Amino acid sequence: MGAMNEEIENLFGRIKKARHCVALTGAGVSTLSGIRDFRGKNGLYNDLDAEKIFDIDYFEEDPSFYYRAARSFIYDLDEKEPSVVHLVLAALEQRGLLKALITQNIDLLHQKGGSQRVIEVHGSPKVHYCLRCAGVRMGFDEAAAIVHSGALPRCPRCNRVLKPAITFFGESLPADALRDASDEAQNADLMLVLGTSLTVNPAASIPNYTLRNGGEVIIVNNMPTYLDSRAVQHFDDLGDVFEGLWDLLVDSE
Repeated sequence: MGAMNEEIENLFGRIKKARHCVALTGAGVSTLSGIRDFRGKNGLYNDLDAEKIFDIDYFEEDPSFYYRAARSFIYDLDEKEPSVVHLVLAALEQRGLLKALITQNIDLLHQKGGSQRVIEVHGSPKVHYCLRCAGVRMGFDEAAAIVHSGALPRCPRCNRVLKPAITFFGESLPADALRDASDEAQNADLMLVLGTSLTVNPAASIPNYTLRNGGEVIIVNNMPTYLDSRAVQHFDDLGDVFEGLWDLLVDSE
């Protein structure tokens, strides 16, 4: 454990020295909050029909499937609390040590944990909208309350079921978020890659912007990634690493 503590101290030192540190997070950072990831050993993709949850064609055919399947990890967020990973990232931002947080996640836990500069490259459930009627919008809290009541959020004009502004398979990723993410990655001299196996493009390619511009990458993930050999530090256990960073943050106050 002594060697591990030393590595975490080295990690904290790199973060403090960085001119422009950014983080890229995936589903693994939320498993500590009780939300299943997608491709881990207990991931959603091990379940039958899991890929249909975010399939745009299937949503248009049967939108109720999405709301039933996604309720536990999107709409029951009142029951989920930010993990130590979310809290440490928010604290690093508050201290000026983390300039931006790029996330593939759609669970809003980074915002709940206190992060302000969150770039959601896979969209967000903060807004629900009608696929037919322009200008129809519903916020997350209202949509979640309807889902909790056992109903579906519907368009007040055409009664069509509203879709969350999450990017489904078959849709384009939000261009503004991708541009912001690539800008941050290019400016970064240090990128923390956390809880993602870097298998889904274009998000998986974001760390390459940092590497190409001479920056460094640190990976904390319990599964291999294609960039492991290029990381200046690599850790397997997010919980252990961020508990250690939390202690260092407290001690440095």
